Amino acid sequence: MRLVRRPGPGRRRTPLRRKIAALAAATALLVVAAVGVLVHVWTAHDIRSRGEARALNTLYAAMDVHRRTGVLTDGAELDPGDLPAALRAPGDGERHLFHDDRVEGNVGPSAWAAQRTGGPDSPVLAVQVNLNPDFSNLSRLDAAMAVASLLALVAATPLAVYGAGLLARRLGRVAETAARISAGDLDARSGPTKGDDEVADIAATVDRMADSLALRLRTERRFTADVAHELRTPVGGLLAATDLLPPGENEDLLRARVRDLRALVEDLLEISRLDAGAEEPVRVRVPLGAVVAEAVSRTGLGTGVTDLTEGADGTGDGVARTVETDPRRLERIVGNLVVNAHRHGGAPVRVTVDGRTVVVRDHGPGFPPGLLAHGPRRFHTGARERGSGHGLGLTIAFGQARVLGAELRLANAPDGGAVATLRLPG
Repeated sequence: MRLVRRPGPGRRRTPLRRKIAALAAATALLVVAAVGVLVHVWTAHDIRSRGEARALNTLYAAMDVHRRTGVLTDGAELDPGDLPAALRAPGDGERHLFHDDRVEGNVGPSAWAAQRTGGPDSPVLAVQVNLNPDFSNLSRLDAAMAVASLLALVAATPLAVYGAGLLARRLGRVAETAARISAGDLDARSGPTKGDDEVADIAATVDRMADSLALRLRTERRFTADVAHELRTPVGGLLAATDLLPPGENEDLLRARVRDLRALVEDLLEISRLDAGAEEPVRVRVPLGAVVAEAVSRTGLGTGVTDLTEGADGTGDGVARTVETDPRRLERIVGNLVVNAHRHGGAPVRVTVDGRTVVVRDHGPGFPPGLLAHGPRRFHTGARERGSGHGLGLTIAFGQARVLGAELRLANAPDGGAVATLRLPG
């Protein structure tokens, strides 16, 4: 059996393992990018510092040679034309540094060191250290780091997917157990889960929840059965006592109320037997249309019956369809659906037999959303506009359909009204 629910907005669900793998990949990329930037900045600073130290040392040696011999060595020049403006007029005799970012051909960036050879008007001795080879090595280091990072990412992503898959499978088993419990299988359990983490805690919590629900449900069913059994005898006595009352309006009213009470008790007893799984079908081959017509006639309600398999409206093949089922339970299901349609729906109520399918349709306000979403609940009619009642008719119909192995679906027609579809097994 299943309920036809209103379709919700379509939404593609991304598997958890893909989300975890994508998060791991994004984290790895962020770490790689951060490490790459730090290595690049640190290496560039180191190249610049070492270049400046070389320039100062070269200038020191060249100045010493120039003062003693007047000869320029180690590439030193006096007032070179491309000397940066910041070093053209040093104000004292100290050595000065400047980092020049200009690139001309294979020269640059450069580290410059400059110092006056004598007084304020003396020429400036300058040394240029070309850092282009070092920065070229930095570019190759960046490329090597990028390639290595990509290779590491390619190798790490399958591991992340595998690890995420393990977690997703564990969570999937817990979700499957929760879904089975939600569908009514209170014996479903996740069982012991490997690991001592949040997933194991969730699995244990779901199992404890199932134990609690099963205990409450068993208590409720036991209470319902006990109440029904205890009421059966006094209600029978009340019904017998009404036979001793003198005829009249009061006697008719009291007899009708006692009969309603007896019907309620019998319904409760039937539900308790269905809940306990004590019902077994007695299957025989019967004409489906005839059984449905008999069930409808016993309700005493004005209900139209159309048997398409017998050509009642000129569309069938004129051959009666026979099915192997329990006719008493089938009559109980159809009768409850018809009574429910008259009590909570609106006229006209039609019953259609087509193949192995029986459709009961009314033209009332339709089934309430809560009933379509969660199924029938005893002592709950779902909506005020559906009228009053105990909510047991549909509960019994679903229980008997389950015993027969049939599929009972509830839906609302597009043009209004409730539609109950019973499909018997082949």
